[in-house]
This record gives sequence, C-alpha cells and structure tokens, in this order.
Amino acid sequence: MKIFKVKQHLYNNPIQDVFGEVIRALNAAEIKVPKGEVAITAGSRGIANIPLIIKAAGECLRDKGARPFIVPCMGSHNGATAHGQRAMLETLGISEEAVGMEIRASMDVAKLGSVRSGDVYMDKFCFEAAGVLVINRVKLHTAFSGPVQSGLMKMMVVGMGKIKSAQTFHSTVPSKMADMLLEMGGMVLKSGKIIGGLSILEDGYDQTAELHAIHPKQIPDREPQLLKKHRQYFPQLPIDDINVLIVDEIGKNYSGTGMDTNVIGYRGIKGHEDLLRPNINIIAALALSNKTQGNGTGVGLADFITEQLRETINKEKTFINVYTSGFMQRAKIPVTFPDDETLMRRIQERYGLSRWMFIPNTLHLGHLFVSEDMRQEIEAHPKCEIVSESRNLTFQNGRHQLDFT
Repeated sequence: MKIFKVKQHLYNNPIQDVFGEVIRALNAAEIKVPKGEVAITAGSRGIANIPLIIKAAGECLRDKGARPFIVPCMGSHNGATAHGQRAMLETLGISEEAVGMEIRASMDVAKLGSVRSGDVYMDKFCFEAAGVLVINRVKLHTAFSGPVQSGLMKMMVVGMGKIKSAQTFHSTVPSKMADMLLEMGGMVLKSGKIIGGLSILEDGYDQTAELHAIHPKQIPDREPQLLKKHRQYFPQLPIDDINVLIVDEIGKNYSGTGMDTNVIGYRGIKGHEDLLRPNINIIAALALSNKTQGNGTGVGLADFITEQLRETINKEKTFINVYTSGFMQRAKIPVTFPDDETLMRRIQERYGLSRWMFIPNTLHLGHLFVSEDMRQEIEAHPKCEIVSESRNLTFQNGRHQLDFT
C-alpha cells in the first residue's frame, strides 16, 4: 500500500503564560473565597498543563486566605477506588509535590437530594470543605448532544458525585442527558458549596487556548457559550468518506470513550441516534495507552484490534466504567490479530486497499497518513499540507513504522 504523510493546520492559539493567566482569570472573577479549606477538583482526562493550572489555582486561593487541597473527581474511573483515582492523578503529573497541596481521595459521598432518575451525591471531602473550585475542560461529549456537555457541570455531577451520581446520570437515556446534567448540576449549585469554576478551552493541537473563571451563578449560562467556542477549536478528520481508519492508540487520556466518537462519527449506543459524519466503514485500534491504566473503555467501537491491546486491558476497571454508563457494547472485544501487520493484511484481503487513513489517536490530529488514492482530496483541502512523498507501508517485527510526530 502506498501512503503519504499529511499535516493538518489546525487552530493554534496556545496561552504563553498559563500560570499567570490562571491567576489573572481568578482575580478578575467575582468569586468569594472562604477562609477555610477549599477543595479543587481534578479529573482523569489528559488536559494540557493541568498540573500547572491546578498549582496556580491553589496559590491564588492561598493568597486569598483559603487552605486549598485536591480531590480526585472522576466518577467510576480507575476501578472506582480511592487508591485507583489517586494513582490516576499521578499519571497526569498531579502529585502533592508537583502542585504543593494535599490530595484527599475517597469514594465516600454525601447525599444532596433526588431527581427523576435517582439520587444526587457529592464527594465527602468536597461536602465538608468550606467551598469547592471546579476545574475542567469544556468539550463535546461522546454520548449525547446539547447546550452543556463535558465541562464544569459534568465535573460537578459525575466527577464530584463519584460512582453513585454517575449511575444516576447514566440511568438517563442519551437524548435526555443534557437536561439531566442541568437538573443535577442545579442541585449541586444550590448546595452552596461551589465558589466558582475555571473552564479550560484547548486549541486544535491540544494546548491551553483560553481560561475562564466563572461565578457559580453564571455557570449554567456561560458553559453553553464556551461549548460553542470549543467547536471552533475542535480537530476533526479532513475527509468524511473513509474505508479503513487505523487508530494507533486509544485510551481515556484521549477521550472518555478511548476514541472520541465526535471524531470517528460513531457513538456505539444501541437504539439511539448516532452521528452522521464522518462515514467510516472499518475501524482498527492497535494499542492501549499506558496512561489509561488498563481501562479499555471504547475498545468495542473498533472492528479489529491487536493482541497487544487486548492483553493490556484491565477487565475489572473496564467493566466498572462501562457498567456505570450502561453502554456495554463499548467494552465488547473485537476480532483480534497477533500484530499490526497481520491485522492490516487481513483487513486488506477483505476490504481492499482504497481510502485508508492512519491517525495516532483521536485527540492529536495534526499529523496523519492517508492512502495514495485520496491525494486529490487532501491537496484540495484548505487545512491540509502534504509533507512527505508516497512510500510503502512497512513493518518491523509486526509493528508498523509510521512516525506521527
């Protein structure tokens, strides 16, 4: 197969002084900081500069007289255990030494009230604190659409509510999840514990582009506005009609579903409306990121995988995460082949050599490879630049030799 390398010129707008911008944003916002202990939320996603952002937020709170500490807020992730969620933070560079604050991890929660689909909870350390500063990246969700998706509201509901609130939220059908997020989030806000939010927008290269500190009363109105802005940054595949998509690595550090459904055009939720684009016939995933610590959620979105990926899946962590969401098909194990070379050869035999695309993961789409038959479409694309001549797809010891850097 002949392939060539492509560079996508995505929206590039990184903040040069992230630490300073956090301080400036929090100082400019009308956030009342209590003098007691204040919890800062930390999730499980691979957010750029997150240790620096959290450290800066902590220093700002400390300068205002508070005693900040970190709470892992990630629903049912990493086995739904305090030890597992603390370990997850360390893989993201969030340690007590790095951020200069204590990390308090627990799966214990306090009940705030009830909504139509169940009870609403809050992490016990957050509930016992004088206040909570919520930090999260605003982006498209992988299971539902709506004015609010992934962001501060979801962190308050699913992250701070641990596995119990996650179960309540995911008991709602996808078409109603945005409404439930607002309802449950409204209850969290009424608790009076949230002192403010810090929303992060990332550019097309997964770098911190904007930081917005928000008063708690303004979060429900501001977050939809920031989600619209996020769509301008969001990286996508340059071509919609693809026969075979090879994803080099999946993992929850790239997306909550291992592969971002908004990138691959497939949510994999049985019986519910799916995305219309892009149109991809076959998806193969080759490896599982080490940073996801065995959580193979989203493996079921692929049609083919390698033995390497399959052997690195932690069944218990994956089960708990998918079972909580209720989208069990996302954990189904696809057809498995010994290595990259065997997998691609068997796909070629059945589905042909036309319209192939290779990406490192669904978060970093600045460089990718495509088959020779899509050259004209790439040349005509305003954001694409061909950066290498065509060459044969090669392997060494069964592993492909593509360099995505």
